[in-house]
Amino acid sequence: MSTQTAKLQTTTRTDTGKGAARRARREGQVPAVLYGHGSDPKHLLLPNLELAAILRASGVNAIIDLDIDGESQLALTRQVDVHPIKNYIQHVDLLIVRRGEKVIVEVPLVIEGETGPAGGLVVQDASVIEIEAEALHIPEHIVVSIEGLEPVSNVHAGDLELPAGVTLVSPADLLVTSVNEEKKSAEPAEGEGADAEAPAAEAAE
Repeated sequence: MSTQTAKLQTTTRTDTGKGAARRARREGQVPAVLYGHGSDPKHLLLPNLELAAILRASGVNAIIDLDIDGESQLALTRQVDVHPIKNYIQHVDLLIVRRGEKVIVEVPLVIEGETGPAGGLVVQDASVIEIEAEALHIPEHIVVSIEGLEPVSNVHAGDLELPAGVTLVSPADLLVTSVNEEKKSAEPAEGEGADAEAPAAEAAE
């Protein structure tokens, strides 16, 4: 969890539409829309390389200090659209936030720990949960501990240990991870195998 914000220079976008967006991306810019707190949406261009570096460092819920015509504005990355094949950032939705304000976001889940002596098959049933946290104190991820769990065990959202100041929004009974019994290879039924081959061999003689 970090309270630091990355600064990013922006350019106001005057041309809209698919053609203008393609031109901007060719020039190393990412089209973005900034909205929230009842203000009119602002169409911006963000430097692609710097934006990609921020998202790699801060995750999907990055807080960015935008420089818009010389004025500072904190924003949360609400949605990042990435090209499914070429893997470049196509568009970003940004939400205006203020210091001390709480926001509801989805946070990734990370499984940690080792199961008990009996082992078991670990299944991650949910990859994210929804939480409420201060905009500048959003955790990068939430840990799901499977330490010592035996088959069959279930971990629900309400079982997770959340950082101070973070509140669960997802249903408490949401199944996030389970430890199940491993499937065993099927054993030959009685009468099958070597004993069953003998009568067949005799019949062939």
